[in-house]
Amino acid sequence: MAIANRYDFVLLFDVKDGNPNGDPDAGNLPRVDAETGRGLVTDVSIKRKIRNYVGMVKAEQPPFEIYVKEKAILNKQHERAYEAIGASDAIKGDDKKRKGGDRVDEARAWMCKNFYDVRAFGAVMSTGVNCGQVRGPVQFTFARSVDPIVAQEHSITRMAVATEAEAAKQEGDNRTMGRKHTVPYGLYVAHGFVSAHLGAQTNFSDPDLDLLWESLINMFEHDRSAARGEMATRGLYVFKHESQLGNAPAHDLFARIQPQLKEGVMVPRNFNDYSVSVDATKLPQGVELIRSVG
Repeated sequence: MAIANRYDFVLLFDVKDGNPNGDPDAGNLPRVDAETGRGLVTDVSIKRKIRNYVGMVKAEQPPFEIYVKEKAILNKQHERAYEAIGASDAIKGDDKKRKGGDRVDEARAWMCKNFYDVRAFGAVMSTGVNCGQVRGPVQFTFARSVDPIVAQEHSITRMAVATEAEAAKQEGDNRTMGRKHTVPYGLYVAHGFVSAHLGAQTNFSDPDLDLLWESLINMFEHDRSAARGEMATRGLYVFKHESQLGNAPAHDLFARIQPQLKEGVMVPRNFNDYSVSVDATKLPQGVELIRSVG
């Protein structure tokens, strides 16, 4: 059964000596707001970590398969949907048949049933044989650091060589130089939304929602790499509305969660340099604050 309530949430996470989200247009430097100097992490990056976590803990088995993943051939998944609904003639049919005709809704429903990220985030599935489009109930903003960050660049070397010719060079001439980019420390805030209205269209259920919260809390624990440094979820504050459409504007609820530097701290270097103010008093009627982490 699909969720019956709207949710808005605030996600706090931090990075220490790592690159939380490199910008390929800037030599993979950490993303930065050029005007304020505050760090950015895209919504796509956050969704990627959720997909990876769900795929790992659910072993890529229906109904928790992942549609968008590394080297996935999306059109093959569309063909699976038509085979499953008994319309395999559309797969090798002419252009008119490949548009799906009156079977598109069935194919879309099959995709939603089997792929967690389609149910949660939506997808455009009109390439190849057409499975339609889905607007996902779960959406994120970019994450933005509380304070300006400093993107540092480090030179690194590789002592191993790839060929015998390189090995024959004099000592010191065969080192391969490289660059590594890090943020000394940054605390980031992202806002998220779960729409019950769109959840009804994809059949995004309460167990799916519980898996989302679990993913947000644990996703960094299983995304370790030399480039990431130390990353961790530091807070997940969920506002639950009584109704499908909601009982208060999201921006008013988000304003109740305020991370800020502690008095006397000039340069933050760990989470203890911050305090998080949570205003749970006089919540709008029909809204409940659920503190999952923090």
